[in-house]
Amino acid sequence: MHKMKRDLVIIGGGPAGMAAGIAAKKNGCRDVVVIERDKRLGGILNQCIHDGFGLHRFGEALTGPEYAQRYMDECNDLGIEVMLGTIVLSMDKNRGLQVSSRKGFFQIDAGAIVLAMGCRERTAGAISLPGTRPAGIYTAGAAQNMINLRNIMVGKRAVILGSGDIGMIMARRMILEGAAVEAVFEILPYPSGLQRNIQQCLNDYGIPLFLSTTVTEVHGTDRLSGVTVAQVDERRQPIAGTSRFVPCDTLLLSIGLIPENELTRQASIAIAPRTSGALVNDALMTSIPGIFSCGNVLHVHDLVDWVSEEASRAGTFAAAYLDGDMPSRKTPIKIEAGRGVGYVMPQEASGLKDFTISLRVSEPGRDQYVAIRDHGRKIVRKKKVCLHPAEMVHIEVKADKLDSAEVLEVGIE
Repeated sequence: MHKMKRDLVIIGGGPAGMAAGIAAKKNGCRDVVVIERDKRLGGILNQCIHDGFGLHRFGEALTGPEYAQRYMDECNDLGIEVMLGTIVLSMDKNRGLQVSSRKGFFQIDAGAIVLAMGCRERTAGAISLPGTRPAGIYTAGAAQNMINLRNIMVGKRAVILGSGDIGMIMARRMILEGAAVEAVFEILPYPSGLQRNIQQCLNDYGIPLFLSTTVTEVHGTDRLSGVTVAQVDERRQPIAGTSRFVPCDTLLLSIGLIPENELTRQASIAIAPRTSGALVNDALMTSIPGIFSCGNVLHVHDLVDWVSEEASRAGTFAAAYLDGDMPSRKTPIKIEAGRGVGYVMPQEASGLKDFTISLRVSEPGRDQYVAIRDHGRKIVRKKKVCLHPAEMVHIEVKADKLDSAEVLEVGIE
């Protein structure tokens, strides 16, 4: 088996992997290699032909391929090595990688690793969707791939289960391709996607959104013929007498995303239960020194701009680690989710440098404060006009306020 040593290996060539590689290269890391299992860089962006990407990063609305191309061009200009059509089969706690490609099977011993594998969609099996299993049931992302990249239309009359952003975007896409979209059904009492997508993808096209409603049965033998939907109570259980049949030949599932952390678990890296991503500190380093995590493999983001920004920090810190320039203190500051907060990122901080806490709230709210406290002592308190689980909140924390801090609790007031 062929063996090689590399300074920095980045697993994943989507927006996170490319941004991490560019940042590492710009910060003095000469030996950077990006491993991507697909035949080209870009990840999921290649099938996202709608615009709206890059508003924060570039100040203009780009399509997914346009956004990805900006990073591809920069990777090329910086001479970053890319291994396409290459799969990382395993990773150990010593930063050893078993890799397979068309050129063969080989091992890489890395000085540092950035995990940027992205996420995958929940499927019908993940929610035990009741009923038969006819043709015509797709995840929203699979339908997007078939329509946008393969020129294959998935159906003529659709129902969307879940109001995630991909589902709403695909509801609009189906309309634009000449299909009928009966409705979007969301089990939660509030939408799970961004407000701008509710307006641009549903309201602008007259697609109804039903909250606190879910699919209770799938009908059809060879091809989907319809679904039964019902309203649900506060325990998300169907309410008797509210069922109705909705005819359709296509059901698109937009029911959540799961970070791709099989390699992370394989290396015995600590996982955060609330995010299903790695536990990281303010340098985005995991519980194993020299292994960093960023993007949707760390926690599911709402905007690709935030993915790129976070990944740039991961690449910068990875370069610093290789240079031996990673200051830390013996006892890190713990960061915990408090009242009204679903999760916080990172979960630890050194307290030696400024950093940003990213968080998602548990439920929608207006005119509330995000407060960060250390045993009751106020560190930061920011007013937010609108809070929603679909939209990530970013709070900057200054190191000069953390001298005696031990545990930071982030909560809603």
